[in-house]
Amino acid sequence: MRLSHLLVSLSIALASLMAVSCSRGAASSSNTPAGGGRGGAAAPVPVTVGTVVQKPMPIEIKVIGTAEAHQTVAVRAQVTGQLTSVNFKEGDDVRKDQVLFELDRRPLEAALQQAQANLARDTAQLTNAEAQAKRFQDLAERGIATKEQLDTSRTGVAALSATVEADRAAVENAEVQLQYATISAPLAGRTGTLMVHEGNLVRANDSTPLVVINEVAPIYVSFAIPEARLSDLKRYMANGSLRVEASPPDEGSATSNGRITFVDNAVDPTTGTIKIKAEFANSDRRLWPGQFVNVGVLLATDMAAIVAPSPAIQTSQQGPYAFVVKEDKTVEFRVVEVARAGATETVIKTGLQPGETVVTDGHLRLNPGAHITVKSDENQKVTP
Repeated sequence: MRLSHLLVSLSIALASLMAVSCSRGAASSSNTPAGGGRGGAAAPVPVTVGTVVQKPMPIEIKVIGTAEAHQTVAVRAQVTGQLTSVNFKEGDDVRKDQVLFELDRRPLEAALQQAQANLARDTAQLTNAEAQAKRFQDLAERGIATKEQLDTSRTGVAALSATVEADRAAVENAEVQLQYATISAPLAGRTGTLMVHEGNLVRANDSTPLVVINEVAPIYVSFAIPEARLSDLKRYMANGSLRVEASPPDEGSATSNGRITFVDNAVDPTTGTIKIKAEFANSDRRLWPGQFVNVGVLLATDMAAIVAPSPAIQTSQQGPYAFVVKEDKTVEFRVVEVARAGATETVIKTGLQPGETVVTDGHLRLNPGAHITVKSDENQKVTP
């Protein structure tokens, strides 16, 4: 009996030892990093990389602006009348002094003829009054006519002279009114929506214009820059005219070149910006009034800028940083100071040197000293 109890106890002890050994092996297996590695080392992290270079980079101000017509004229009738002719189609480009509209001339011609007839009548009466005044002068010198008669004749001449002058002014006014029957383009530009058509009655100085003409070549682009950049703008403008580039958002890299023609005389206290205008030749009609455009004011060019790919620069509590790839395929955490940031390239003030390789994608899986593998290298291995 004692022997049997001893054998049972030994069996239980051996089973316990085997269970502990299995649990330790399972725990050791579960602690092995994903991807495995000799000696328990973590697998390299796949990343993409870019190179820090030194090259000329523009120093510029980039904002959003609005294209504005160089000149805008709302064409209105200056006399009331029936529209007899429209000599263009809405949306046409018109020349300066090109005839756009013609009104019914007949009432205006009749008014001119009446004014001319009144002038002729009063001129004849003035001639007769002058002759009578001369006769009374002769009679008065011989003592036949009284001084009262002489004064009356002279007063008649003066009154008729004033009437004749008024008639001449009426004739001139009638001639001007007749000229208003023909409405010409005051400037060269592009016409907008036609508000009236042949046969309509138009009224003098009506609130609704007949058509609006915009001068689109040249054209202005209006934009605002932060007041903090005003001192830079003024300093570089003192050295000469600044080049301005503008492009519609949907036209890629195609740009139009212009020059600054206007800087407002005050900063807007509400927005903290100052209004700027630039003039563009716009011979290709790329810019259109009312259109939003990307604007870049080129202040100068930094001939030896240190440039890194923008995706390589990340932000942490310590500020901007980058992971620099070392020769042994490990990464170094590097705090950097950014001078200017763009969509694809960032100018570095301190922290990086030309020729260094930086991680551009895969930052979230990295820590200082981590091993990496470049994705392009992996692709080259896979591709036959």
